[in-house]
Amino acid sequence: MASATGLHYTAALSRTILPLLHHRGTFLHPHFRRHSNSAGLFASFSRRCKREFQPVFAQARRSFSSAVASPSDLQFEGPLKIIEYPDPKLRAKNKRVDTFDESLKKLVDEMFDVMYKDDGVGLSAPQVGMNVQVMVFNPAGERGEGEEIVLVNPRINRYSRQIVPFDEGCLSFPGVYADVERPNSLVVEAQDINGAKFEVNLTGFPARIFQHEFDHLQGILFFDKMSDEILDTIRAELQALEKKYEERTGLPSPERIDIRRKIKKAVGFGKS
Repeated sequence: MASATGLHYTAALSRTILPLLHHRGTFLHPHFRRHSNSAGLFASFSRRCKREFQPVFAQARRSFSSAVASPSDLQFEGPLKIIEYPDPKLRAKNKRVDTFDESLKKLVDEMFDVMYKDDGVGLSAPQVGMNVQVMVFNPAGERGEGEEIVLVNPRINRYSRQIVPFDEGCLSFPGVYADVERPNSLVVEAQDINGAKFEVNLTGFPARIFQHEFDHLQGILFFDKMSDEILDTIRAELQALEKKYEERTGLPSPERIDIRRKIKKAVGFGKS
């Protein structure tokens, strides 16, 4: 069962973590980016299969920047926009947030605005060029529907040994989708938008969204978790994004998929 301990709702600038839905025996496949389908439904995630969840937890390996965000690190001039691969900000270290003030609440509001505008269901701060440990998501992907979830300085304490593949996409990789394997359940600790600490169990769809955004906070991108065989199916699309970056900036691409950096760690997590 997903725990709702420490989770509660406040509106507008006072958003905090909301109670998470536990989809018993069912998980949804997210792309973290919604698009239209013939049924006019969620389109970025589909009920492709059902599995029974057997919770078996192990300790996760974790690594985070020790740097603390200054007040200026939370300042920005809107509107913020999604940055695309291979922008170096997607690989930069993300600082811990120790100041829970109006600047943080403004950033969170702006991130939700960007997420909805770009038809997403999850977004991390580095994806809008803000290198701080903040993520937002709403499994429904629609403003006014579902639950708006905020996690600041998140950590993973335990994760399930049940690994499931999902056809993932990413707002920083427009139009790119491929299978990524991740644990189906995990235990997370974080702070809410007011700085209060809590721990929560995530399973299925919310767990998938969290892990994708959590990777961003460690400078890890979803293709880092793919096998060579899966990566080959999107290699040309990644090369096209690298070329687009060079044409837009006049600079050489800061990374190239042909010289890939494969993450060989516990599935679903980052460097240690």
